[in-house]
Amino acid sequence: MKFTLSWLKDHLDTEASLEAICAALTDLGLEVEEVADPAATLGAFRIARVIEAAPHPDADRLRLCRVEVRESPEAPAQEVQVVCGAPNARTGMVGVFAPVGTHIPGTGVDLKPGVIRGQESNGMLCSERELMLSDDHEGIIELPADAPPGIRYIDYAGLNDPMIHIKITPNRPDALGVRGVARDLAARGLGRLKPLTVTPVPGAFDSPIGVTIDPALKDKGCPLFAGRVIRGVRNGPSPDWLQKRLRAIGLRPISALVDITNFFTFDLNRPLHVFDADKVAGALRIHPAQGDEALLALDDKTYALAQGHMVISDDTGPESIAGIMGGEHSGCTGDTVNVFLESAYWDPITVAATGRALKINSDARYRFERGVDPEFTLPGLELATRMILDLCGGAPSAVVMDGAVPDTARSYAFDPDAMARLVGMDIPEAAQRETLAALGFRLEGDRAFPPSWRPDILGEADLVEEIARIASLTRLEGAPLPRTAPGVPRPILTPMQKRERAARRQLAGLGYNECVTYSFIDGPSAALFGGGEDAVRLENPISSEMTHMRPDLLPGLLQAAARNQARGALDLALFEVGPVFLGGEPGEQALHATGLLVGHAAPRDPHGSRRAVDVFDARADAEAVLAAIGAPEKVQISRDVPGWFHPGRSGRIGLGPKLGLAVFGEVHPKVLRALDVKGPAMAFSVWLENPPQPRKRVIARPALAASDLQAVERDFAFVLDARVAAADVVNAAAGADKALIAQVAVFDEFTGPKAEAQMGEGRKSLAITVRLQPRDRTLTEAEIDAVAAKVVDKVAKATGGTLRG
Repeated sequence: MKFTLSWLKDHLDTEASLEAICAALTDLGLEVEEVADPAATLGAFRIARVIEAAPHPDADRLRLCRVEVRESPEAPAQEVQVVCGAPNARTGMVGVFAPVGTHIPGTGVDLKPGVIRGQESNGMLCSERELMLSDDHEGIIELPADAPPGIRYIDYAGLNDPMIHIKITPNRPDALGVRGVARDLAARGLGRLKPLTVTPVPGAFDSPIGVTIDPALKDKGCPLFAGRVIRGVRNGPSPDWLQKRLRAIGLRPISALVDITNFFTFDLNRPLHVFDADKVAGALRIHPAQGDEALLALDDKTYALAQGHMVISDDTGPESIAGIMGGEHSGCTGDTVNVFLESAYWDPITVAATGRALKINSDARYRFERGVDPEFTLPGLELATRMILDLCGGAPSAVVMDGAVPDTARSYAFDPDAMARLVGMDIPEAAQRETLAALGFRLEGDRAFPPSWRPDILGEADLVEEIARIASLTRLEGAPLPRTAPGVPRPILTPMQKRERAARRQLAGLGYNECVTYSFIDGPSAALFGGGEDAVRLENPISSEMTHMRPDLLPGLLQAAARNQARGALDLALFEVGPVFLGGEPGEQALHATGLLVGHAAPRDPHGSRRAVDVFDARADAEAVLAAIGAPEKVQISRDVPGWFHPGRSGRIGLGPKLGLAVFGEVHPKVLRALDVKGPAMAFSVWLENPPQPRKRVIARPALAASDLQAVERDFAFVLDARVAAADVVNAAAGADKALIAQVAVFDEFTGPKAEAQMGEGRKSLAITVRLQPRDRTLTEAEIDAVAAKVVDKVAKATGGTLRG
């Protein structure tokens, strides 16, 4: 929403400065986006008189000008010499002078003293293009002889009118008009809201154009449509004051009739439309489109109207897309002499749906879809009629209308004590009532009736919000909440929240950078990670790349890695802690901590320590996170991993076949290709909710259970099927005697053609070392042999392996 300071003062009687007004607007919730103050760019340019303009002794097209300048109208005159190349520079003329040090906006140059063809030049006589007022640079600006020297040019020409651009939230359609903004400022105390007088314009004849609303739209669509014919108008250029205002807010003046409708759109938040009455055949009808119509609109684009789109038609077909944009056929031109002025109230949802479907953005749609004042439909028509008669002449008909003004009357309980209870501000009841009255509310006892231009007021809390907003939320003072119980407060974090915090701190300590990605991803990416079903598809996605809830955290991390790689960051360690969605029902959600490693584990150095990340880095980091969240130490590693991991370079950490704690490994190459990530990439996911909580809380570490007896190690080499996993052998050997066996580790593997030549096709040799740790006495040789026999038996039963001879 844009407006100028003088425009605002048409509605607000105020002496407040521009800075005070801007500060108040932001504090009121109408955030100031930009202030374009001409004084900042053109304030140094002043009116000056050319005492003499003589030919330059060394240049035919240049003139030496003796210029009389003043720093103010009351200041003494000074004479400076300016070398000027304008063809209209002459003795006695009055122009616009820029002293040395002035920034020229049209050229971007800061003026400095200069010497041009041997003659000093101290300043500049300016053209309109150098002041960015127009593209005219054929000569310097020439002013009337009675223009007062020394005055600022922007003050003389009426250009000193700052433009203010404010951001309007969707719940404040009343602030889409200058009067609505002035009302808020008046309620704050920055001036007095000037009265708006609406005098009905009597009709001189009956309107030859009638209006009807299709019964299907009267309840929802177009409750009220009104208009009148004005004959004998002169549709020339609009007056200078109106053109200046429209240009100041970025609109191009077109003609008086069009400029008047644009003026009312921004001045009073009342969009209007004028039809060329001579091009309208018969009556105007508001109805839903049938689906086979098309309309060439005022933006020179043809729109195919779908069934249900709300249109205004005459006997020949559609003439306007209701509440959005008029048609080119019935638009006003310089030859227009008879017009039909329309003012209607359109349903916000219907206008929004049609505008989105046709992809049309217009000032009218922007306002109607947020909600204009329905009770101002007819007064707006009368005010616009009066301005057309004043600027274009003509004779008006009587008003024709169909429908009625929608009833928006409602009331809510006004409780003065709610201010302290809900906001914590102590405002006297009289001040609260005064604020609501200034905003247009009607108060009857303890009931408050919102005005028709405030559709956002829907409850008692909204009344409190309005009072607090006008009083300024900066008046709020922080105060500690009362404690529910005396003494030191008890911890409030749940065990799962503590676990999540511990995982996040551990990953950050390992050198990972945290990412926060959207919970929404595209369907193909979701399908790569076991998702993409309709149960997790969004009903109304914000984009085609955010259609599904994520089934895993890895898609977001891989997409982040791809963006970083595209910008030259090749060595990455990223992590995220957040929810994943396994279905669309309550409870089908899990909390994961996922890490991603791409590139190398260390930077380049003279010692050759740089190496690519591998699956063991991912495993180590996953185990570190499990240790940080208190997961059990004794776990099992299996190959039961999801399909987005490399089948031979990944593993699953669990407490058994059913309870998984984490998964780690190399990301599958097909996934990397689909997401455009240059691999290999290692990843892990820790399922934070799966590790069981400890049965009792232990504050201190348990005592070290060390033995003073000598440990015994025995080596075993087994001949196995080549497909047997080493983990199966290790787990079987460890289960032979859980009391004595402290550790089992693989130390050699013999595979390939040579191994098959010795042991048979499809066979391999795997060597393990078993460490026995006695606790109460030294083991005898017989006891050691007995444990060794159990190890051989367990491995044979689990894997079919035999001792290698």
